[in-house]
Amino acid sequence: MSTSEGEEGGLFRAAPSDNSQDLLDKSTKSVATGSTPEDQASPVVDEASPSSASSFEMLDMESAHAPYQEVQPHWFFCRRADDSTSWLPFSREDSDKLENAFTNISDEGEEDAVVAVEGQRYDVHVKERKRYAVYWEQVPSEVRRCTWFYKGDKDTRFMPYPEDFSKDLEEAYRKAVTSDEWKKKLDFPTGETVILHNPKLIMQYQPIGLQDDWVSSPTEHTRPRTVKRGVDNISVEIPDGEPEKVDHVVFMVHGIGPACDLRFRSIIQCVNDFRSVSLSLLASHYKRAQQEGQVGRVEFLPVNWHSALHGDATGVDEDIQRITLPSISRLRHFTNDTLLDLFFYNSPTYCQTIVDTVASEFNRLHVLFKQRHPEFSGTVSVVGHSLGSLILFDLLTNQRDESQARQGISGEPCHLNCNTLEQTLNRLGLQQYLDVLQNENLDLESLALCRDSDLKDLGIPLGPRKKILNYVRRKWLPEDCRMGAVCQAQGPQLQPEVTSTQDANESSGLPPQQFQLHRPQSVTSAVDYEYFDVGIGQTNGGIAKGQVSIDYPQLEFHPQTFFAFGSPIGMFLTVRGLKRIDPNYTFPTCKSFYNIYHPYDPVAYRIEPMIVSEVDLEPMLIPHHKGRKRMHLELKDSLTRMSMDLKNNVLGSLRTAWQSFARLPVAALPPGEGGETTTEKTLEETQGGCDEAESSESVEEREHREIKMGMLNGGRRIDYVLQEKPIESFNEYLFAIQSHLCYWESEDTALLLLKEIYDNLGVAIEQPQQ
Repeated sequence: MSTSEGEEGGLFRAAPSDNSQDLLDKSTKSVATGSTPEDQASPVVDEASPSSASSFEMLDMESAHAPYQEVQPHWFFCRRADDSTSWLPFSREDSDKLENAFTNISDEGEEDAVVAVEGQRYDVHVKERKRYAVYWEQVPSEVRRCTWFYKGDKDTRFMPYPEDFSKDLEEAYRKAVTSDEWKKKLDFPTGETVILHNPKLIMQYQPIGLQDDWVSSPTEHTRPRTVKRGVDNISVEIPDGEPEKVDHVVFMVHGIGPACDLRFRSIIQCVNDFRSVSLSLLASHYKRAQQEGQVGRVEFLPVNWHSALHGDATGVDEDIQRITLPSISRLRHFTNDTLLDLFFYNSPTYCQTIVDTVASEFNRLHVLFKQRHPEFSGTVSVVGHSLGSLILFDLLTNQRDESQARQGISGEPCHLNCNTLEQTLNRLGLQQYLDVLQNENLDLESLALCRDSDLKDLGIPLGPRKKILNYVRRKWLPEDCRMGAVCQAQGPQLQPEVTSTQDANESSGLPPQQFQLHRPQSVTSAVDYEYFDVGIGQTNGGIAKGQVSIDYPQLEFHPQTFFAFGSPIGMFLTVRGLKRIDPNYTFPTCKSFYNIYHPYDPVAYRIEPMIVSEVDLEPMLIPHHKGRKRMHLELKDSLTRMSMDLKNNVLGSLRTAWQSFARLPVAALPPGEGGETTTEKTLEETQGGCDEAESSESVEEREHREIKMGMLNGGRRIDYVLQEKPIESFNEYLFAIQSHLCYWESEDTALLLLKEIYDNLGVAIEQPQQ
């Protein structure tokens, strides 16, 4: 910071001429009234005349004589978008923790301190001033200890000054308060000029270009910026801190493509929104339980598999780009980056990559969360959106329960021990990687524990990695699983009319009601189709030709509930040839399943008709988070009831009139065939139809109460539909795409998850006050 001759060690310059004082009075009066026209010039002023009666001297003169108090800092972090930069505040709890760590570093001379913030999802390196994500990959963001802020006339929010700049401003402010001398100018080496008119009005002037000290023309400065001291003097929303206690963890898997909503945001940003919505709902619908300490919070963590599929490891993007036509490039890029994920999941090679990535991310996040929350004793649930729900369905279908896991451990685990690493690599034709693995002291047992990313870090290409992992994991399975026996006898069953498959299973000693299908040997060299349990992919023809045979990894936890958002599971099961899901079927390690969808979602399909096909049931309507139906739906129901009442009243009036008319002499009526008049027959048919409708309605209501939806959700309903918004009901086609992406910000969806989670914990939901 450059200084000039004058008071306080040369920080301030001498008083200017009378002409300059006139310019100062005019400019400062316009600033005080908020008037800054385009042709208004910004003066460069050192010190005003003591006799001046400018408007600044009339602003809160009592505060000018208040004793100096050190400014209270607040910590912010930087968020950079494509073309914008914004600074967001930490919660007061996190800011206090950072300030305490900063004080300890300054006082005790520590090298650095790491502070966990934002529910321990981020770590802040205080001395480095960096904020690092814990659970996912993200570019570190800058952190700043903020005391002074500025905002231009076109800015929407205040921005913090750099810490060195703020330190100089605070020192000048301290001297001005101590000496009770204001209207001073502070020059900085970068060309900025800050004028301290009084404690309530401080302005910054930005130069248009480089200037010399002798240049004092007001035309060479831009519009002034408003300067504020302390976070309490600016309009900024400081977020509430999150409860320390975590009651439940939810892992959320995205669908096709890298973007999850219409704003093209990533899964990380969308899960952040969902977490914020859930925190708000906990404060409104579980307020008393929170105050009593029964409820903490639910942690939501994203699971990203798209980057692993489209990264440099697979090279699939480069291969696709080589065969992509140059026309309509944007549309083709969108197709390659998004829609092709559906085809990748039906590819043997890339489906295995997707499943491995999701499972390994689940296990990694679970272990990391337990490390950072050693006191956590709750359970875990999983959420899948769109294609992500199908991935989870297949993965959960192919899990082994505790009895099967014990059987696999007690039996002969594998035949790896009788072979050496060298023999195994020679058998696979990959002996060139022997030195690489031996340098890391890897044997066959430790190799079976490796993930794809581990071998990638060793520089092994994708093809050899898949061969090694597929061979080792397959050999590590129990003998009965390797030979094609059923690992999950409770899987979705077909009707026992498939005689060819039953005969095959009877010859192998399997019970006829618990069969699974074997795969023919594939001609694809990249994937080994040697008799694996294929889970849900079954057909009435006995063999599901063309289906993908995948080695499904096992999760290190048992999910409590599986929530599917906008899910195509029903459609995929039908395309795979599965006509019906056995009502007795349940996931081996997950006992609850909810299929949640928007009524206009073009990707969503129902599940219940595949379990109970003899009854046509409407899906369960998800209540509005404010405890009522949306008004247009209530109006629609009211109109429906009015029409039914009107119809019943008209029919009742006709019935009464006919009964009165029938009491007339028979000779007065024209005879009909069989001694019964035509009018009488018509009215009796109408009356009978009405009674039949009433009877069938009552039967349907009884069936709604008595119907059992199988064991996939513990006998409870599975399909749950959201209430569409009033504007969406005008044109369902216009909002179709938005309907598929609405779940991340849906309060109704979040509240359904919270209700299911806390019902299992014995905490009842509270009706919020309207």
